[in-house]
Amino acid sequence: MNYLRDGDRFSKLFGSFKFFISSAFVRMMIAVLFFLLATTKTYAQKISLSEKKASLESIFQLIEQQTPYRFVFNTIILEKGKPVAIKIKNAEIGEVLDLVFRNQPLSYTIVKQNIILKEKEISEQELTVINGLVTDEKGIGYPGARISIKSKNINTLTDQEGKYKLVLTDVRDQILSIEALGYQKQELVIQDDFNIDVQLKPDLKILEEIIIVGYGEVNKRDLTGSVGEVNMKDLAKAPVKSFDDAFAGRIAGVQVTSPDGQPGAVPTIIVRGGNSVTQDNSPLYVIDGFPIEDYNINAIHPDDISSIEVLKDASSTAIYGARGANGVVIVSTKKGIKGKSVFSFNNYYGLQGNTSQIELMQPFEFVKYQLELDSARAASIYLQDGKTLESYRDEKGINWQDELFREAPMLSSYFAVRGGNKDNNYAFSSSVFDQKGTVIASGFKRYQARLVIEQALTKRFKVGVNANMSGLKSYGTIFTGSRNTFFNILINTWQYRPIAGNFSLDELLSNAQDPAVASATNYQWNPVLTATNELRDRVNSLLTSNVYGIYDISKSLKLRITAGLNLSKLRNDEFNNSKTRQGNTSSSLGQRGVNGSITFTELSNLINENTLTYQKSIDKKHFFTVLSGFTIQENKFAYYGSGAIRIPNEALGLGGLAQGVPVVIQPQNSENRLLSFLSRLNYNYKSKYLFTATLRADGSSKFTGNNQWGYFPSGSFAWNVAQEKFMQGAHFLSETKLRLSYGLTGNNRISEYAYYGAINQGGNNSYMPGGTFISGAFVSNLSNPDLKWESTAELDFGLDIGFLNQRFTLTADIYKKKTNDLLLNAQLPTSSGFSNVFQNIGAVENKGLELTLQSFNIRNDKVKWSTSFNISFNRTKLVGLAQNQKELLSTVRWNSGNDYAQNPAYIASIGRPVAMFYGFIWDGVYQFEDFDRTATGTYVLKADIPNNGNPRQNIQPGDIKYKDINDDKVVDMQDRTEIGNPNPKFYGGLANNLSFRNFDVHVFLQFVYGNEVMNVNRYLMEGGTTTLGANQFASYQNRWTPENPSNQYFRTRGWGPSVYSSRVIEDGSFIRLKTINLGYKVENKLLQRLAIANLRVYVAAQNLITLTKYSGNDPEVSVFDSALTPGLDYSAYPRAKVVTLGLDISF
Repeated sequence: MNYLRDGDRFSKLFGSFKFFISSAFVRMMIAVLFFLLATTKTYAQKISLSEKKASLESIFQLIEQQTPYRFVFNTIILEKGKPVAIKIKNAEIGEVLDLVFRNQPLSYTIVKQNIILKEKEISEQELTVINGLVTDEKGIGYPGARISIKSKNINTLTDQEGKYKLVLTDVRDQILSIEALGYQKQELVIQDDFNIDVQLKPDLKILEEIIIVGYGEVNKRDLTGSVGEVNMKDLAKAPVKSFDDAFAGRIAGVQVTSPDGQPGAVPTIIVRGGNSVTQDNSPLYVIDGFPIEDYNINAIHPDDISSIEVLKDASSTAIYGARGANGVVIVSTKKGIKGKSVFSFNNYYGLQGNTSQIELMQPFEFVKYQLELDSARAASIYLQDGKTLESYRDEKGINWQDELFREAPMLSSYFAVRGGNKDNNYAFSSSVFDQKGTVIASGFKRYQARLVIEQALTKRFKVGVNANMSGLKSYGTIFTGSRNTFFNILINTWQYRPIAGNFSLDELLSNAQDPAVASATNYQWNPVLTATNELRDRVNSLLTSNVYGIYDISKSLKLRITAGLNLSKLRNDEFNNSKTRQGNTSSSLGQRGVNGSITFTELSNLINENTLTYQKSIDKKHFFTVLSGFTIQENKFAYYGSGAIRIPNEALGLGGLAQGVPVVIQPQNSENRLLSFLSRLNYNYKSKYLFTATLRADGSSKFTGNNQWGYFPSGSFAWNVAQEKFMQGAHFLSETKLRLSYGLTGNNRISEYAYYGAINQGGNNSYMPGGTFISGAFVSNLSNPDLKWESTAELDFGLDIGFLNQRFTLTADIYKKKTNDLLLNAQLPTSSGFSNVFQNIGAVENKGLELTLQSFNIRNDKVKWSTSFNISFNRTKLVGLAQNQKELLSTVRWNSGNDYAQNPAYIASIGRPVAMFYGFIWDGVYQFEDFDRTATGTYVLKADIPNNGNPRQNIQPGDIKYKDINDDKVVDMQDRTEIGNPNPKFYGGLANNLSFRNFDVHVFLQFVYGNEVMNVNRYLMEGGTTTLGANQFASYQNRWTPENPSNQYFRTRGWGPSVYSSRVIEDGSFIRLKTINLGYKVENKLLQRLAIANLRVYVAAQNLITLTKYSGNDPEVSVFDSALTPGLDYSAYPRAKVVTLGLDISF
């Protein structure tokens, strides 16, 4: 209200109506006199109150009981009122009301016997300034700290000097909140002092994060080695069957690749590049302290995992000695908790679909191509009943990819209960995972249960048991690996006829072969019948368990004894009925007829570990931890089974094996033992100077003689520079640690009897003197008792930096490791009678750089946003082979013929990466100008134009052309060279976590750059076959013709010799939206009454978007995934994109 303007109007009225005003004034004075007389008695009444933290409404009731006054108000404004503490006796109403409303956001007006309430305006309230200085633990002003009043929407940030200022009303008894990233949150009650200075206290939960290492744990700030961690909260937000599926891109230096997207497939994990050329490069898995080689990590449900650490440098892995060279993945599962039992449920349902489909020729282009291949025969098939090529121009083709693929459901259900008290704790969980494959009749199932119990028997002695049982079943046609041959189902899907012709779709679906071109040598087998009639079941039963006892001999000395058992039994069922190429008598494999087999692979692993741990501190400055112990481990392997061909009654399935012709499946058995002694010393001086020394001795039955024992030492040093006095001025640095480590580790991943010679019996070694058959025998390879470990020496330099009390952190590692004594076959002179012998020869070098950056961008009561980024660079180089040997050539068999199998696809040369694609450099297509035309009209290749490997007189315009490397005008084996690199230049990931109130979002991007893929699908699907009736990729429509002299795709039948070339080498770089998860945490009073502690609903997606130049289904592919043969794509199972809806609840 503008009081000045109202006053001016009153003056004018007064001047115009003086008489009226005078009369009115008299009347008013009389009325006031009567009013005062009437209320004298009322005001004379006294009020007494004595209340503590009473509500305004209760105060009003007490006043109304003692006086005739009545309160008039809107109930809404009372919500802003504060409790009242008052003690007064025999007071007037005015005095009482002043005390009641002194610190209230309300004011009152008395009109007759009514007390009218209203909300105070800002101008009516007392404004108070709160200010002060916020400093860090060193007393230096801290910028960016958040200052807020807890009960009000009032907040600010400290300036560059750490100062702040707040202006508000009703300041007394309010709670001042101070928050800064990396420091403890502080809350202070405002009293009479409005100048409030605060010194921040470091948050030890951030600074003292515990890292699990081999046979122990260490504070992260005291870590001297290189250890990668997985953010389990992020990992839990990926809708996957096992943690390895979400592992890719999460940890610097850890490369995770999948052969393809087949359900149940186990990805390959490589830590800091492959060390071995011919042996396994997989890391050692340690599951709750149990070291296991080749562990099937599908056996563990991701929700059972509490932490995953990857030991990367030799200082960290040397405690595992002969098995530590490839890195160590330590998986710790969730244990019981003290307090009442907590029940947890996590369930989600998802749908999967293919990320892409390959574009194929439509009917017109298909028939046109068939006529070019074999005009007479193609016309008899496709140009019947008066049809012409033009008849197919607008015909819609059959997309067999739609028939083979489907939208597939995925279901996961998880239950857990955890609890305990001061003497014991327990945890039990069970889960069911059911994933239907996007290819019909394929999928993966898991049934799993876990039990953890720990019991304190005395104050010093406790025992525990940890057991995980799981049943895994993968089913459906196998896409990759050694069984991936020319009749692969995906190749059949692409090549199968896109036109119905005189057949209905149902007729085509019911025929095992394309009825138009069926023959014993034709590979056009119905992909739908193949998928639904090939039985391929892999059932794996697993048990991993250990029992342990921990005895505190003294406060400083602890004894731990562990006994563990790991069992795995894999049953592999295969059956091919008459509707499959492998079981149909009309196929080229017809002599086998209906056939099947049942095989079993059994693995057992027994271990006993005994360790003593001694911890001692001197003057609270010097801290020592000494570990010593020994372990005994035994591994057994058995393989056996039965099979049969020409089974007469296919309706019996595998039950009819006994009726067929038996097939001998040679049983195999082996076992090995490992005896180890280990020790480790950790020294810590005030967390400033840190030192670790490790020594492990391993004795293995895989070796013999003087090489049966291996010794693996390591040492590391760390200097926390930020603790030095000269760094005290750098208050923005919360951590600056330099790390240096060096160590020796081994790789014993060879077969149990590799040092033995082998004797072959039977077969061509038999003879018949006098008509009597005698089986002969011969030595097939020489023994080598001097075989020993592959050993890896590694140097690592690391830097850990934290800014603004760990608001931003950077971890950087530079490493170089060299693996010596590679286990390879060395060539022998022919005079020896042997071609080669297994020896320790050659060396491989890996060096690289790893960077991990983490930041807490925003962190307050309402919004939290954090980012994690990592990137890795690794270069692998072959630095040695056998004497006078400069290279290794590797072949792969991906089709049923020998055309490509007899030519090497990979080369490993000294001084170059271990695996490089090998072949000819594609040089386009021969054009008319490359030929002379004779008088008869034929074309003859010009003398200065090199051939393509075929005889010159056979080469025609439109044929494929290769580069003549040595310029001798002849393309031959001497012109083969490196044509591509399957190894990435760098890889990594970017994760963002954002939460606002009850909403949370997780987004994770994975990227790989610089790797190449050999897409051999294009050899068969871009004009590389003479098989009539085989469809081709749509890209081949642009093939060379006289009217379309393409330089990209050769003419029909113009492929040249079946050799590898750079034509099919493609860029495999990609950026993938790997995971996105949007969740909402439900909170209301009903949930509290139901004792539900947490209820979160979420929507998640996996592999939603992939950006790549690769023309195949997916750039992340390697169907022959080994150190010497990576990055090849042949009919790989397409990777699925997944969208899920889930519910996570606990109470």
